[in-house]
Amino acid sequence: MSPLKITTRDAATGPVLEITGELDYANAGELRELLATVPLRPGRRLVLDLGGMEFCDSSGISALIAAHNQARAAQADFALAAVPDNTLRVLRVVGLDQVLTLYPDSDTATRP
Repeated sequence: MSPLKITTRDAATGPVLEITGELDYANAGELRELLATVPLRPGRRLVLDLGGMEFCDSSGISALIAAHNQARAAQADFALAAVPDNTLRVLRVVGLDQVLTLYPDSDTATRP
């Protein structure tokens, strides 16, 4: 088991949260709490870089949806970058790949 680690950085388009480790029931609340402190402005883009995420359960998926909703409430864009194959499969099964914007990596997601 890899502990959750979230690193925040600013890009030209807005905040980027790099998520590594496991996003699950035990720690999805950490992402939600951190998101409450991330400044979002209209026209900016919140990117969650999942390239280092090793596991994501339904609580993690719920936290991703909450991040999307928070960005939309702030009139900001939202994107997921470098979604691991196992998580991408879940997003496709439940139809979230049609709702969330997905990029192959954070460099692409943060291009103005």
